[in-house]
Amino acid sequence: MSFAALLLRLGGMGRFQVRYVAALAVPLLLLASHNLLQNFTAGVPEHHCRAGDLPLLVSIPTDGHRQPQRCRRYVEPQWHLLEANATANGSAAATEPCRDGWVYRDGAFARTIVTEWDLVCESKAWKQVAQSIYMAGILLGSGLFGILADKLGRRAVLTWCYLQMGVTGAGTAAAPTLLLYCLGRFLTGMAMAGVSLNSSSLCMEWIPTEARAMVGTINGYGYTLGQFLLAAVAFALPHWRWLQLAVSLPFGLFFLCSWLLPESARWQLSVGRPLQALAGLRRVARVNGREREGDQLEPEALQALGLQEPPVPGGTMAALFRTPGMRTVSCGVSFVWFSTSFAYYGLAMDLQGFGMDVYLSQVVFGAVDIPAKLISALVIGGLGRRAAQGGALALAGICILANSAVPSELRALRMAFAVLGKGSLAASFNCAYIYTGELFPTAIRQTGLGLGGTMARVGGIVAPLVRMAADVSPLLPLLIYGAAPIVSAIATRFLPETRSLPLPETVADVEMRAGHLKDKEVTIPLSSTSTKDSA
Repeated sequence: MSFAALLLRLGGMGRFQVRYVAALAVPLLLLASHNLLQNFTAGVPEHHCRAGDLPLLVSIPTDGHRQPQRCRRYVEPQWHLLEANATANGSAAATEPCRDGWVYRDGAFARTIVTEWDLVCESKAWKQVAQSIYMAGILLGSGLFGILADKLGRRAVLTWCYLQMGVTGAGTAAAPTLLLYCLGRFLTGMAMAGVSLNSSSLCMEWIPTEARAMVGTINGYGYTLGQFLLAAVAFALPHWRWLQLAVSLPFGLFFLCSWLLPESARWQLSVGRPLQALAGLRRVARVNGREREGDQLEPEALQALGLQEPPVPGGTMAALFRTPGMRTVSCGVSFVWFSTSFAYYGLAMDLQGFGMDVYLSQVVFGAVDIPAKLISALVIGGLGRRAAQGGALALAGICILANSAVPSELRALRMAFAVLGKGSLAASFNCAYIYTGELFPTAIRQTGLGLGGTMARVGGIVAPLVRMAADVSPLLPLLIYGAAPIVSAIATRFLPETRSLPLPETVADVEMRAGHLKDKEVTIPLSSTSTKDSA
């Protein structure tokens, strides 16, 4: 009997699984808030150099729209501009940078990190750097918490990440300097990676095969609803410190509730803990109304499932690349996650760049995820994971490249292409969470998801920095953002299809699916030294 068959015997997608998925989905609402938080906490209001008691007309030059320039002021007051027949010839007078600070216009972004620490003009790059530092935290957390989860357990690491996210997120709200703000965001990003990866693994390892696509989509909708929640909370709390605090404190409650969640029985069996797995499975049976079947389980029967992976020379990271099938999977997953995240944050973190109301843009960008993820779920179940993944990436790349050819004056058309591209990337994320978990075996699944998460965060780090390339050419960022998903769409053709297949339990299962092994009893070459057949 396989573990998937055992879950069906204990109730399949029963009450336990429904409650478990719901408990893990609620915190996902706030993950979107943290990922996209700087759209609001780092919003840039209209501003100009501080002019003291002088009229703006004589102290600040105007731009092409006859608005005060943001970053320059006259060296000497141009009093002649106050004359009735004066022209703008005074704009040729000598100017200098803002040496006495800036004046910010009241409005939606009157109290942001930009206005508090003057992240404008020569310091405007720090806004993008701050977001990249947050993504760097997710990068480190993806690798670190992925490895720790394979060693210490999914639930234990998830509980710690809830606590870390609540504490460091609240601490960020109290940061007195930009340096401490960035440090808090970095630590919050680390915890966010642990929450995302372990929530995905726990769901996948406790639910039957036929429900994986549905549950993955439900979790994806948790992220989608979180985007609506962010827009509403940001509108109600325009001060960046209160907004930061509001999306962080609930993780304290999630930390307390997480102690009630059982550990993954798959993981417990894979590390040789059949007694703990037996206790968890009997709890599942009791909640699902299959207590009799649960009482019939014995530790010896669970050990006979053969989920325990032999020790891997070099550790779990080495197992990702040591064999041919695992190399193909690991490289393909890396391409998918990097390009999806890279293009996604390239679009989603530039809402002000579309020239429309930022709150409305956030709602529209969130709303497109609803049909996108539903369509992706249908394609995942109908055509398969590989077709859904490759198709979503290709469509996203085409939309972004098409947007680069639309004049900036056509705001509605540019917004339409951006929304369609963002929806395609949301569908790609939805598929990637499901597909990646099905490609890696139980013994190193969390490490594999950590690899995907790590590459996603590399993309997230690079994305805001690529936005700076607009100083060279306004079209350059969109060309780069659009090319990456198309390349990755091609790479998905080399990944194996996993639709309707049970989760692989060992590295040998992956190699058999890839055609590199014909007999499960043959030992695969996990080390550089020659090995004997285990038969």
